[in-house]
Amino acid sequence: MSSWPHPPRPVRHRPAAPCVTLAGADWLASASRSPGGVHALWADNATAPAVLPCGKVFDVIGAPTLFGRRMLDHLWSPAGPGSGPVAAQRGRLLLFAAPGTAQRLPALLAWEEWGEDAEGGRALPPLLSYGTGDAVTVPPLYPLPDETGLAPTAPRWLVAPETRHPWLPGADALLWACVRAARAASVPMSVRG
Repeated sequence: MSSWPHPPRPVRHRPAAPCVTLAGADWLASASRSPGGVHALWADNATAPAVLPCGKVFDVIGAPTLFGRRMLDHLWSPAGPGSGPVAAQRGRLLLFAAPGTAQRLPALLAWEEWGEDAEGGRALPPLLSYGTGDAVTVPPLYPLPDETGLAPTAPRWLVAPETRHPWLPGADALLWACVRAARAASVPMSVRG
């Protein structure tokens, strides 16, 4: 049973990107202090993004698009655990993770000496962690019509929330994906002339 007073108005186009189900929208809205307000926003305009707090229902790990896609390839490989919801926004992938991941993952990455080359310079892409006290803009429930001419930076779901309790990877699963993506990328740790 959904907590929606009335479902969102249908969008008058065939979406090319994944759409959030009503159960997935309930899960997203549960992160807010006012789930009813988020439901009202989306019931009136299902193509509106929303700003939601992190830390209670989910954390978010942001990765540059190319590296984030490499991480997803490993998460969705036969040996990988899969992923939770994933959004693309402003040149970054936002991987929704279990609460507490934003605090734990940076410590694990530091332990792995993440991103430091032999001379101590930055060699690998930075990951951004959003947890308790942070908020993220989540894409709309339904993608905007293609004829809007929006820039490719418009937020969109790559893996949309479908259930009230989606599986969310923790810091260990994301560390595993980061290490494998870095190894597969064959990023030279330093350039010598």
